[in-house]
Amino acid sequence: MKKDVVIVGAGPAGIFTAIEMIRRGSRKSIAIVEKGQPIEKRRCPKAVTNKCVSCRPYCHITTGFSGAGAFSDGKLSLSCEVGGDFPTLIGADKAQDLIDYTDKIYLEFGADNHVEGVGNPDEVREIRKRAIKAGLKLVDCPIRHLGTEKAQTLYLALENYLRDNDVELIFGWECEELIMDGETCLGVSIRKGEQVQEIRAEHTVVATGRRGADWLERLCAEHGIAHQPGTVDIGVRVECRNEVMEEVNRVLYESKLIGYPKPFKNKVRTFCQNPGGFVSQENYDNDLAVVNGHSYKDLKSDNTNVSVLCSHNFSVPFNQPIAYAQKVGELTNMLANGHILVQRFGDILDGKRTWQKELSQSNVRPTLPDAVAGDITAAMPYRAMINIINFIQAVDVVVPGFASTETLLYSPELKFYSNRVKMDEELSTNVHGLHCLGDSSGWTRGLMMASAMGVLMGRKLA
Repeated sequence: MKKDVVIVGAGPAGIFTAIEMIRRGSRKSIAIVEKGQPIEKRRCPKAVTNKCVSCRPYCHITTGFSGAGAFSDGKLSLSCEVGGDFPTLIGADKAQDLIDYTDKIYLEFGADNHVEGVGNPDEVREIRKRAIKAGLKLVDCPIRHLGTEKAQTLYLALENYLRDNDVELIFGWECEELIMDGETCLGVSIRKGEQVQEIRAEHTVVATGRRGADWLERLCAEHGIAHQPGTVDIGVRVECRNEVMEEVNRVLYESKLIGYPKPFKNKVRTFCQNPGGFVSQENYDNDLAVVNGHSYKDLKSDNTNVSVLCSHNFSVPFNQPIAYAQKVGELTNMLANGHILVQRFGDILDGKRTWQKELSQSNVRPTLPDAVAGDITAAMPYRAMINIINFIQAVDVVVPGFASTETLLYSPELKFYSNRVKMDEELSTNVHGLHCLGDSSGWTRGLMMASAMGVLMGRKLA
């Protein structure tokens, strides 16, 4: 098969690359290769079984058209201060302009007009004052919340738009390898079962998301794609009653807090806050079960969940940060017999495991019913655990009750980002004809920034 552009991965970065090319009037032929299913065929059996059944050959929550984040929650961060380091590559003003432009596209395809986290300056000032007192930084970030169920409708409209404009969507095929000729990329080799075919293209765009981070890391080493060791985030999903989070949920919707707690002073941050939300499980290809969270527009729980992530940056000689985080996750899965582990914060401070009976007697009832009560500290690295404990206690100054005995911590929450691929402002790598976008590139973290990076790529290719 021959195309002008082949895009590997139908997540936000890949989708918006194609959309912007179309909007710019490009006549170039485009193919998007996605190993998962179209949005209308993505189904998580847990809605029926009430427990994760470890779908094969991939998890429907993490894989398929619109990728992982869009399907699980759908929150669009509208500030360039949030979502990764892409602004350092192209400049903050340009990144913000791209976000504003991309947001308009989301609105055209059905996103909610309402923006969370704006319009309460006096109350925000009071929350910021408490954050400063606790040694934390509060990042203002307007949020457009699509909602899990609404996001599926929106992304189906985007999928149909691509089809209607002659983009070839190739589902159920996995990209195995780049086709190389010296330092030039000529396309990709893809596989479906025993079938193998090549797609030759002038431009190859790799946009495989966090799910494809380790695969891209291997390609970088194999083909001499210039890169540098990236960051991995290791942490927990924290869940407490809505009453505890009531003020920040109402005023900010998502309280983005950053701290550098003693004694290690690693960066620790909150991420993906879900008022009235639900904790969920995702499964990766190597049977790794990780925790996430999402929230619907209409269906609400009694709890709010938010991720607390500790960033790890490694120096020489170590260059396998993704493998390191996976080992942490595997050890936690082992303790939970392949499931997600949950523990009360007070039990961590008391040096004891949590028992199922204690969970059933608590004010905070887990929204992930098949999580296994146990001891997170038996698997979490000491440095990360101390950072997380101290950060949660600092957040308690901002949100009284956050560090209560009954607050639940789920593990492992892992965010894999590929070793950062070195690119210029044209989003070109040192390999001619190859471009890397979104979370898999190491430059973005989240839906909106990945989408905006795709828009810029679309303009360059158009």
